[in-house]
Amino acid sequence: MSNLNIAVHTPALLGEGPSWDAEHNRLLWVDIESYKVHVYIPATGEDRTYDVGEHVGAVVPYHDDVVVVALRSGFHTYNLLTGELQPIEDPEKGKDNNRFNDGKCDALGRFWAGTMSMNNESKAGAFYCLEEGQPVRTLFRDVSTSNGLGWSPDQQKMYYIDTPTRSIDRFDFDLTAGEISNRTSVIAIPEEFGFPDGMTVDSEGMLWVAHWGGGRVTRWNPHTAELLQQIEIPADQVTSCCFGGPDLEDLYITTARIGIGEERLTETPNAGSLFVIRPGVKGQKTYAFGRGAQPNTK
Repeated sequence: MSNLNIAVHTPALLGEGPSWDAEHNRLLWVDIESYKVHVYIPATGEDRTYDVGEHVGAVVPYHDDVVVVALRSGFHTYNLLTGELQPIEDPEKGKDNNRFNDGKCDALGRFWAGTMSMNNESKAGAFYCLEEGQPVRTLFRDVSTSNGLGWSPDQQKMYYIDTPTRSIDRFDFDLTAGEISNRTSVIAIPEEFGFPDGMTVDSEGMLWVAHWGGGRVTRWNPHTAELLQQIEIPADQVTSCCFGGPDLEDLYITTARIGIGEERLTETPNAGSLFVIRPGVKGQKTYAFGRGAQPNTK
């Protein structure tokens, strides 16, 4: 495992939602509370920011310089070159106290993302799926803080986190139909680890989990619930992680500054930065919206 480094030294209020854009060799990520989409280019070290004018929970590649974002007001396309936002659909129209949080695309390019209350209301959110050219589907409701998700390498399972439950849940996943079933809890996160936040799944099918209030990223075996590895992060609010780089060997880790007292911020001045480490295992491919792998029709 390599040393932990700072990729982008920036005081993000609520860094989140990293997504590797393989076509352009860049990392997309967001600062939810600053209304910004970030584009980090590892080859040059440049980090560009784009103000989208409202809370942005997640960003995924789409095509060329157009990305898809999950905003407070629903799903939109966003053109990085022109700054143009085009609404796709808002499944929570009228729920003004909710916003989208984490989300990502499956292997067929469907965008899965969930919502949460901005007033700490319990079970006010829901989990949705956006498929190109189709109306948004609601998968389930009664979500408090929709967060990390990912898929097993064989695409048979989907993993999901509703943060306050401190549980990592597993669904049976039907890739062709885009359906989930048989929800079950596979890992209970101990209280001393803080709350499970964003998540990614590596090429071996193990889960990498960011810990809000826990200052770490952990690796778990979802079949045995065994804790395999821990990476300490010099920031208390660790929000998400994803693999990137040409060979998917780099684990990018987002963090936040909100919810940390001034004294603690002095002790952890790099809170809010984007970190990177090579943990010794590769990630899985990130899929762009609407352009995933073709289903096997044999």
